[in-house]
Amino acid sequence: MNYDAIPAVIYTWPEVATVGLTEEQVKERGIPYCVGTYPFSGAGRARCMGEKDGFVKVIVQSKTDRLLGVHILGPRASDMIAECVLALEFGASSEDLARTVHGHPTFAEALQEAALAARKCSIYSS
Repeated sequence: MNYDAIPAVIYTWPEVATVGLTEEQVKERGIPYCVGTYPFSGAGRARCMGEKDGFVKVIVQSKTDRLLGVHILGPRASDMIAECVLALEFGASSEDLARTVHGHPTFAEALQEAALAARKCSIYSS
């Protein structure tokens, strides 16, 4: 059982959803890491629906680009976290998330953009 791949969801407004390690846990463990964030204000669907508050944060291991944690604060966070749980369980990288085609316009595009931002920090970025 991979307890790091169990999602936590708080059904407030805005919603909060998280899976994997937090940035503080990564620091405590001494893991070299990169962070990518993206605000919902940049996602077309969020803008159209007037739900621009919040962001997606992706944490990856800087040498391997492997996903360590994802934290979402904002609309549809409880729905979006499932993709992140699957990615974490199967050892996906930020590149895997970034290259996955996300429908447009969707809230999940913010996840794709955060993964792209994390990849820019990784040693494997191109």
